[in-house]
Amino acid sequence: MIPYGRQSINFSDVFGVAKQVAFRSLTQGTRIPEFEQNFANYVGSKYAVAVSSATAGLHLAVLAIELIPNSQIITSPISFVASSNAILYSKHRPLFIDIDKSSLNLDMKLVEQELNSNSLVKAIIPVHFAGLPCEMEQLAKLCNSKGIKIIEDAAHALGARYASGKKVGSCEFSDMTVFSFHPVKSITTGEGGMITTNSAELYKKLLRLRSHGINKLDDEFQLPLQASTKGVPNPWYYEMQELGFNYRMTEIQATLGISQLKRLSRFVQKRQSRVVWYQEALNPSLKFKPAQNTSTNTSAHHIFPIRIDFSKIMISRADLMKILKDRSVGSQVHYMPIPLHPYYQKLGYNVDKLPEAMSYYNEALTIPLYPNLKRFKQKRIVKILKEVIQ
Repeated sequence: MIPYGRQSINFSDVFGVAKQVAFRSLTQGTRIPEFEQNFANYVGSKYAVAVSSATAGLHLAVLAIELIPNSQIITSPISFVASSNAILYSKHRPLFIDIDKSSLNLDMKLVEQELNSNSLVKAIIPVHFAGLPCEMEQLAKLCNSKGIKIIEDAAHALGARYASGKKVGSCEFSDMTVFSFHPVKSITTGEGGMITTNSAELYKKLLRLRSHGINKLDDEFQLPLQASTKGVPNPWYYEMQELGFNYRMTEIQATLGISQLKRLSRFVQKRQSRVVWYQEALNPSLKFKPAQNTSTNTSAHHIFPIRIDFSKIMISRADLMKILKDRSVGSQVHYMPIPLHPYYQKLGYNVDKLPEAMSYYNEALTIPLYPNLKRFKQKRIVKILKEVIQ
């Protein structure tokens, strides 16, 4: 079976994890800070905070900006539900803005219109769909003048670059950026995530929030008389200073992350090579085409979505996916617009103002892409699609 995505694990990864499990700490040791520092160095941020998942990272990031309750936060309807769920977790309200037809990211013209007419919007979570960065410089200009916070959902985009050349995660245009280390992402720690920021204040708050509201590293104690004996710090003492969560990463995950990060640039290069081949193979005469029509030189290429006008061919998407599966080719749909989910419909959401999101969803199909995908398998995938669709 050729899956739509797959992790790349080598001997160094396995040996490092085995060594950590056998001889070193399993949680709250030195490997997590090492991974965080290496990660910050890679993306070019001042700080990085490892967490148990990107969903946890988004939740903490929204909490850290301390908005008044029931604030509106703009995000994309074409994303995994974690993007907007984190807003709901934090007692705010997602505001879905339609996507751009070419990039499949937020339509900046529509975002600008909303920001100019809606004073209830206090933050925005742009989603770098499929690894292609949003127009962040333009977004930052729109938001900075209005005091609107920006949290990048870069779950797809580790290894991508902004148009400026800086890496996604440097927070050049945002308050925080959140990444995912799920197995199909750029690198994996099994499950896990990372938040980057250039703000010391946000960094300390994130450290507290990920660990029950406790930061033993450099927070000033609020009860100094309890914290020391005769002027000497009590070795057992710590303080819970706010309500936090257990969103910590393990040492085992961090060890795998350290090893994977060393090969990230190579992973991105391999994904780029495979995308270039797909783009050349899908010529304009075909009845299916790449879903993102903008330049993808800056993309991390997490997935490769294509568009098929199923209304003009003699087969449904469900039947096509079954044929692909029967011929050992995995496929997926990224994503059903979030407002279509029953939970969101119960909250009063709909897709009435999201025509581009719906148009994309009705035609979307993700075909296999991962670093170790062999060329002969790519040829097989495209050959089957041509046979079935044409």
